[in-house]
Amino acid sequence: MGASNSERRRHAIKNGYRSGLEDDIGKDLTLRGVDFEYEKLKIQWQLIEQKTYTPDFKLPNGIIIESKGRFVAADRKKHLKVKSQHPFLDIRFVFSNSRAKLNKGAKSTYGDWCDKHGFLYADKRIPDEWTKTP
Repeated sequence: MGASNSERRRHAIKNGYRSGLEDDIGKDLTLRGVDFEYEKLKIQWQLIEQKTYTPDFKLPNGIIIESKGRFVAADRKKHLKVKSQHPFLDIRFVFSNSRAKLNKGAKSTYGDWCDKHGFLYADKRIPDEWTKTP
C-alpha cells in the first residue's frame, strides 16, 4: 500500500515542492535529464471583479457620507477604486476620530489619508455646511 496523501505532501515539502504531484513531476524530469525551473517565473495578472458599494448616507444635494469608526486598509483601497472609477461622486467621511492612526505604529492618520487623496472629512457629525451645500 502506498504512502498517504499527507505523507506524500510532507515528503514533497521536504524536497521543496508544494504537492506530491509536483514532487513526482520534478523527479521524473530529473531522471529524464530535462532541465527545468520550479516556481521561478512570476507572471503579473489582474483580477477584475464586479463589486458594489453601498454608501451609508446620501444627502439631497448628492453628497455621499461614509461613516467610519475603523478605517482599515481594505476600506481605503475600495474608496480609492470607487473614486477613480466614479470621479463625479462627492464622497465624504465622518470618522469617530480622524486623528486615529492608519495602523499600529503609523504616523499618518485617517484625516491625513483623506487630505492626501482629496476626500473631505469631519469628526462625529455631518457639518451643517455639507447639508446646506446646493
